[in-house]
Amino acid sequence: MAGTAFTRLLPSLARPQPGATQVTDTPAYEPPKVWTWNKESGGRFANINRPIAGPTHQQELPIGRHPLQLYSLATPNGVKVTVMLEELLAAGHNGAEYDAWLIKIDGNQFGSGFVAVNPNSKIPALMDRSGPEPIRVFESASILVHLAEKFGAFLPTDVKTRAETFSWLFWQMGAAPYLGGGFGHFYAYAPSKIEYAIDRFAMEVKRQLDVLDRRLADNEYLAGNVYTIADMAVWPWYGGLAKGLLYGGGEFLSVQDYKNVQRWTNAIAKRPADQHLVMAGAVKVAGIEERDAGVERGVNGGDTLALVRGTVHAGHAHAAQRDRKHRGAMRAELPGLNVV
Repeated sequence: MAGTAFTRLLPSLARPQPGATQVTDTPAYEPPKVWTWNKESGGRFANINRPIAGPTHQQELPIGRHPLQLYSLATPNGVKVTVMLEELLAAGHNGAEYDAWLIKIDGNQFGSGFVAVNPNSKIPALMDRSGPEPIRVFESASILVHLAEKFGAFLPTDVKTRAETFSWLFWQMGAAPYLGGGFGHFYAYAPSKIEYAIDRFAMEVKRQLDVLDRRLADNEYLAGNVYTIADMAVWPWYGGLAKGLLYGGGEFLSVQDYKNVQRWTNAIAKRPADQHLVMAGAVKVAGIEERDAGVERGVNGGDTLALVRGTVHAGHAHAAQRDRKHRGAMRAELPGLNVV
């Protein structure tokens, strides 16, 4: 059951591209003295990759009616913050009501409004409008810490457990690039299969899984016996990997062998807050479904990042459409998600 629930939360992300070729005799590459950007690098995201920052076009961000405005997408980094907000709401923190706005990784992240919230042009980003002056928060771990401190939740106050929480939180921030930008890129996205690169990052990812498995052998959660923002950060990445849902690489990495990671993954998937989530890269919503009293789910028949207790907007939804509540059918298409 837990495996099924997790699959519903985080469907298969991205599998190897069908057109990718196996390179067995790659010509030697001699780097120039000075690198210049004169061609696309190839791969799935080549058309949006660039060596400069800043906005490419003017596009203001929408603002909803709740105190927290989340601009995100259902990648593992985006899921972290949605899980945190859902956990806060489940714990009775009404101030954690939020509006979630989709930022597609197709050039929208370079709009002027989003760049003003996150100059690094990466999701997720948060605008906290609960006080007299809006506060921008970017980088997923920073958002988790901001929310944990704001609401006094999921971040232990005793020095030892708090330190352990931060250690595993920042372990994830340092480790995930090897999983996503390393293994995921060369296994699933690169225009050709390079044995050295795949072997190099597969070895590192399996080492990381072993690090987690050893920690979870004697601990219910990463910081000990309490569920914290460290678990929220690690779960979408390594829990998804443990269920074979990242990059189609589960069998390749023998993820079933990491029994303690599997146990931990299943336990978190059963949490009530996580049960509210349906993670999808492209969710087609027919109308708005009211799940519980005062709880909206979805909008507008467009792409969204998740269907949650907070108000989720498909693009720039009109207030009248957003506020219209009714029970309706939901049709969801769950293709592979972009993990960047």
